[in-house]
Amino acid sequence: MGEVAANIDTLREALAEAVAAGARLVVAPELCLSGYVFADEREARAAAVRRDDPRWGRIRAALPAGVVAVVGYAEDAGDHLFNTAAILTRSHRIGDYRKSHLWGSETRFFTRGDAAGEIFDTPVGRLGVAVCYDNEFPEVPRRLALAGAEILALPVNWPLVDRPVGEHAPETIQAMAAARTSRLATVIADRHGEERGVPWTGGTAIIDDDGWITAEAPDGAGLALTTLRLRHPSDKSLPPHNDLFGDRRPDLYG
Repeated sequence: MGEVAANIDTLREALAEAVAAGARLVVAPELCLSGYVFADEREARAAAVRRDDPRWGRIRAALPAGVVAVVGYAEDAGDHLFNTAAILTRSHRIGDYRKSHLWGSETRFFTRGDAAGEIFDTPVGRLGVAVCYDNEFPEVPRRLALAGAEILALPVNWPLVDRPVGEHAPETIQAMAAARTSRLATVIADRHGEERGVPWTGGTAIIDDDGWITAEAPDGAGLALTTLRLRHPSDKSLPPHNDLFGDRRPDLYG
């Protein structure tokens, strides 16, 4: 919590592990450079990082050419703080997405972003990016899919909630449903363990475009790795007779 330099070192180690395992897209959790459970705005601002901070160069240096990383951080934007995800390659910063749906006490520290997810052209395809609570609004992944996203990167911090024995976390079920209904493969990076009395779900998982989990982090901690089939953004077919987007009837939805 608040140890930005140490968290950057940990992130670099995780990136190196993922790259060594063959990953071309690596997603790290929401606010992974800062921690999440801030005591007050002063603490949040002390752990925030500007987009032009030279330490981003250390993170990018851990990426070989052609590899993309999505990294959650607290963004210092001067008068405002944002809960942001950076999209990075070794050679440059592709862009940043600011979370638009803030959860709980986040509203005490962060300003809402002005986009419901964003799409970035990357070496691994058209990458949709949203953050945590964003994905609990079905309009967000559907909007990104309609706009041509081939894959969704989703950094999250999911607080652990009660659920029936043997069931997935509700946020995972929502992500599986969204992936299936839009044929949009989704990569989720979640927190694990506990921070200042808040237990985390440990829901790191990769969901394919049929809505099935193809990889999870063991015991909620570590690396989840899989190979995904990426559909062309226009291919939403359900052979032999249906198409998920072609069959839509928006004129009936109000």
